[in-house]
Amino acid sequence: MRNVKLTISYYGGGYHGWQRQKKGITTVQQVLEEAVERALGHSVNIRGSGRTDTGVHAAGQVANFFTDSPIPTEKMYRIITRHLPADIRVIRSEDVSDDFDPIISSRSKLYRYTVFNNYEIPIQVRPFCYQYYHTSDAPTMQTAAAMLVGEHDFASFTPTGQKRQSTVRTLYRCQVWRKYHYIYFDLEGSGFLYHMVRNIVGTLLDIGRGHRSPDCIHEILSAKDRDAAGPMAPANGLCLQWVKY
Repeated sequence: MRNVKLTISYYGGGYHGWQRQKKGITTVQQVLEEAVERALGHSVNIRGSGRTDTGVHAAGQVANFFTDSPIPTEKMYRIITRHLPADIRVIRSEDVSDDFDPIISSRSKLYRYTVFNNYEIPIQVRPFCYQYYHTSDAPTMQTAAAMLVGEHDFASFTPTGQKRQSTVRTLYRCQVWRKYHYIYFDLEGSGFLYHMVRNIVGTLLDIGRGHRSPDCIHEILSAKDRDAAGPMAPANGLCLQWVKY
């Protein structure tokens, strides 16, 4: 048996997130496991680096499984992809040590949220970004975003009642930058809470349009109350860019 690491890209619009759910609900993990089974001739249990919600995309999701298939690992990604729908692609397959775990072994991951800040949106980018009509100032949002870098209790940015031992997380990077009509939010951290990125983006957009002061970030973090933060941004603007090991 060998441990195979996959890097996967997918459009999340047609799936109920990454994690396999009850019968009749299509998820990325389920479709990928079925494709690997057809490609290799045996069932597998695929473990991903983290869950992505319904409608969230990935450019570099990471997963692993164990196999005794004679197929060379460097060719597996192409063979598996032949059995996948067009909106899921395996872009790399490689052997890793037996103790590699896509969650436990990860050092950090980067999520990018894309906003199209104009009325006339190109039809080809609509599925991958949040069309936000209000004028939003990127430098003001960056001032607020910088206050989120470091170790904080992000309880205000996750739904109340989540079963987590701790809501403390570390952000290594929280950057906001504009390119023409696009505003990008890059968040790199050791781990993320449920809906954390989308709630941070929604709050920063409130700040960018002048509804809140950048200094409100301190108050929101101190409150540890979801009602203290801004609205949640839609899922389709979010993409898991990569995971570092």
